[in-house]
Amino acid sequence: MTEILKIQYLKKYYIKKKIFASKSSIVKAVDDVSFSIKKGEVFVLAGESGSGKSTIAKLILKSIKADSGKIIFEEQEIDNQKKNLEKIRMNCQMIHQDPYDSINPRMRVKDIVLEPLEIHNIGNKEERDRRVIEVLHEVKLEPAEEIIKKYPHMLSGGQRQRVVLARALALKPKIILADEPVSMLDVSIRAEMLELMKELQKKYNISFLYITHDLATAKYFGQRIGILYLGKIVEIGQIDEVLDNPKHPYTQALIDAISEPNPENLKKERMIRIKETTVIENLDGCKFKNRCPYAIEKCNIEPKLEKITNEHYTACYIELD
Repeated sequence: MTEILKIQYLKKYYIKKKIFASKSSIVKAVDDVSFSIKKGEVFVLAGESGSGKSTIAKLILKSIKADSGKIIFEEQEIDNQKKNLEKIRMNCQMIHQDPYDSINPRMRVKDIVLEPLEIHNIGNKEERDRRVIEVLHEVKLEPAEEIIKKYPHMLSGGQRQRVVLARALALKPKIILADEPVSMLDVSIRAEMLELMKELQKKYNISFLYITHDLATAKYFGQRIGILYLGKIVEIGQIDEVLDNPKHPYTQALIDAISEPNPENLKKERMIRIKETTVIENLDGCKFKNRCPYAIEKCNIEPKLEKITNEHYTACYIELD
C-alpha cells in the first residue's frame, strides 16, 4: 500500500503562564511527531487525555498552525496557500467526539450534510440533494426522506453521530480523522457505530486516523498503532504486535488498565505498572521517567524510537518481557 499521508517532525508548543506567576513554562503539546498512513489503512493514535492526539488532528487540517514540521498529502507538502488548504480540507474530513456539539442545533439534517457540498461547490442543486439522500442511506439513517427534515434535538446520540459521519462522507474523502467517535455513545451503540465505520472504510477504501484512549476498540478497528505520551510517540507498529507484545512501560500500563469482562476479576486487585506522581512534566530525558517503575539513570537522556522487529519501534532503554 502506498502512503497517502505523512507527518514529519511535527511540533506545536504553547506558553503556559499563571495569572500571578512571574515565570512561564512551555507546554510541548506535540513534540517532534512523525508517522504515516497508507492508502486504505486505519492508523490508531492512542494515549490518555492531554497526550496531544486531538492537537495532531487539528494540525493536519490546518485549523491551528504548527511551529515546525511537514504534513505531506499524496506526496505534496500542505502549506497555508489557499489551493493546498482546499485540497486537504476536501479530501480529509473529521468526526468529532461529541455529536451534540459538532453539529448546529438550528440546522436541519439536510442542511448539515449539504453544507460541505455547498462550501466546495460540488455539483448542482439536484446532484447535491441526491448526494445527501444517498449518504444518509449509507450510514443507515432510515427513512432518509424523513430524517432530512429533522433537527438534531429530535435525534438520539447514535443518530446524531451518524449524521456527523454522513457529513464527513458527503465529499467522498480519502481520509477521515475520527477523534474518539464512539466515546460519547452508549455501550450498546458503540459496536454498531464501529461496525458501520469498518464497513464503509472497506467499501470505499478510506484511510482513517482513529484517535482513542480505548485500546479495546482500537484493536477491533485499527491495523497499525502509535502510542502517544505527552506529545511524543513512544511506541509504534502493527496493532496486534504492539498490544500483544508491548515494549514500552507506558503501553504496558495502558493495557493493564483495560477492563476484562470476567466476573471473577471483580474480586481481584488489578496491578497497573505505573508509579503515581504529581510531577509528570520534565524537560530533560524520557517524558515518562517520573511515572515509570523501571526508570534508570540513562533515562535522563531522551530515548529515540528504535526498531524491535519488522515495523515495531519503541523509545525505551528497558527490555520488557
